[in-house]
Amino acid sequence: MPEPIAATQRDFIVRHPLLTALALSLGTAIALGVARFSYALLLSPMRADLGWPYLIAGGMNTGNALGYLLGALVTPPLMRRFGTHKLLIGGALATAFFIILSGLFTDTATLLALRIVTGAVSAFIFISGGILISRLAALHPQRAGFLLGLFYGGSGIGIVASAWLVPATMAAATAHGVAHSWQWAWLAMGLLSLVATAFMAPPALRIPALPPQAHGAGHFRMRTLSFGLTGYFMFGLGYIGYMTFVIALLKEQGMAAPMITLFYTLLGLAVMASSRLWAGMLDKFKGGESLAILNALLSVATLLPAVTAAPVAVFISGLLFGGVFLSAVASTTALVRHNLPPASWSLGISAFTIVFAAGQIVGPSIVGWIADRSGGLQQGLLFSALSLLVGALLAWRQRPLHLLQN
Repeated sequence: MPEPIAATQRDFIVRHPLLTALALSLGTAIALGVARFSYALLLSPMRADLGWPYLIAGGMNTGNALGYLLGALVTPPLMRRFGTHKLLIGGALATAFFIILSGLFTDTATLLALRIVTGAVSAFIFISGGILISRLAALHPQRAGFLLGLFYGGSGIGIVASAWLVPATMAAATAHGVAHSWQWAWLAMGLLSLVATAFMAPPALRIPALPPQAHGAGHFRMRTLSFGLTGYFMFGLGYIGYMTFVIALLKEQGMAAPMITLFYTLLGLAVMASSRLWAGMLDKFKGGESLAILNALLSVATLLPAVTAAPVAVFISGLLFGGVFLSAVASTTALVRHNLPPASWSLGISAFTIVFAAGQIVGPSIVGWIADRSGGLQQGLLFSALSLLVGALLAWRQRPLHLLQN
């Protein structure tokens, strides 16, 4: 019996790679689009309601990133014990559960603890999903870059959904006289994550995974990818300032609520489109060139709202940022796939995830601290833009490993 089942599973993912990747992309919609990036829409109302300075408001995403780092550290042993599929689905269910809990409390310490735990379990989704999409890409090498981009671009689904769901549920809560309207938004997004998990799980289970004992069985020398890793750290440090505070900045600059919804929707749609935009580049470059180019573009996108409030420039910034930033994440998975054997993919993706999380831990608090000290968010975003530019210069120096070995 096992052989026919395995053959049926393989037949489905061979015939329907795009549907499989799209279903798997709902994992990134939960882990990033909802669990992390929707907070940008809630930062201002929660800050106003709970009396937070920008340092505390940014610290909530610092907590999320800290949890993400802790989750990334324990993912390899958990993957060896439970397997990739169980970790993916279990992480998605746990993420939805903790998002729902975030709508039941108003205490700052409790909310911070929930952000930390949510970050930890969302790392399970991201890393295990990255392994599975790499396996799918290996079965379709001619479409590998597009499949990777489609998976990471799934974050845009979560961004677009939250762009409409958050204001709608908050408006409904206010109409019903709810004291803390932002709580309804967390509850709604938790339920949305449960629905997304139900659609993600069946196709994801059809992707063959490495045997549990094979995860982490490979090895590689970290120093051979040092420029790629440090460039990715700077990416994590820089991009998260934009994604945490850009909505708050637009509100500070007086942009109307419908325009903010449109801005965030377009950003999310650009994320979804990015899988097609950069697929060829991810297949072509074997070193850090893709990450370098994308970091440089993100630096420009981050700089625009920091230097001007002109609506045209702001919308260009959102479209450019959305069209690039998740492809930077995909570029590191492509880098791992190009340069490491399959048995080392788990270690490689985990290493990049760890430095990514470390950058995200520092970024929001620094931007918030700068904003509190300078009286506005523009200076904080200037710091983010500079971080991304440094990341571009570092990543450009990462060469393919076969060249390093010659």
